[in-house]
Amino acid sequence: MKPIIQPDELLSLREQGSSYILIDATNSKVARAEYEKEHLDGALFVDGNTQLAHIGEDASKGGRHPLPSVAQFAHSLKSLGITPDSHVIIYDTVFGGNSAARFWWMLTAVGHQKVQVLSGGMSAAQQVGFPSNNNVVKASEVGVYPVTEWQLPLADIHEIETNVGREDYVVIDVREANRYKGITEPIDTVAGHIPGAINVPFMSNLDEQGMFLTEEQLREKYTAILQDYPLENRAVHCGSGITACHTLLAITAAGIPTPKLYVGSWSEWSRSNKPIATEA
Repeated sequence: MKPIIQPDELLSLREQGSSYILIDATNSKVARAEYEKEHLDGALFVDGNTQLAHIGEDASKGGRHPLPSVAQFAHSLKSLGITPDSHVIIYDTVFGGNSAARFWWMLTAVGHQKVQVLSGGMSAAQQVGFPSNNNVVKASEVGVYPVTEWQLPLADIHEIETNVGREDYVVIDVREANRYKGITEPIDTVAGHIPGAINVPFMSNLDEQGMFLTEEQLREKYTAILQDYPLENRAVHCGSGITACHTLLAITAAGIPTPKLYVGSWSEWSRSNKPIATEA
């Protein structure tokens, strides 16, 4: 199953009466309130801070959005009525869909096979006629999802520190250029980037309408970036481990093996007395 689904494909599934679980994974301070006001018909809401992360008191230990334990995630999937056989389609309301990609990564990382992110998100679905409303949606009652470990590759701060700057190791920073360069930093405490990391903003995965580029375009783009590095020497990060998943999704959609996710990302690195580079 392709990891990205187009709005017209989602509409067709609905019209055919196909079985799927639709998830609004928007992650913002007002996300739940906006969901309760309006969401795609039949969509459930997943909370990025409490269900897709286990936020601690110290961001220097794991970043601003550390992963929950697999056991915690398994119970979150239960609360959403998701079983290993479920076809899960995820969207968000933010241009580009970065938080939807985080849920995609987590589901894929526990071995879930049928999971897709909706290209263009809620607005694109509405444009093709998919209905939205504020109806209360209840999840089906199911058992705890059977998981044991994260199966997609991860990198921690020690691996990044040890390898960054090596000619055969690449760290991709997907934040916008001004954050990477250290010109501005609206969220974390220090501006700049990991020395040796390259900047490939996640927005470059999209066209002007906020839709993912085609598989062929993504393959050409990321083959050129990654081809000189061994599979095990590719890592992607962002501010807190959410937006990096957007690029991991784009790379996977291109048919290229999924690189490592550095979950702690800049929020951990910049608080851990590690070297910092700027171009300001």
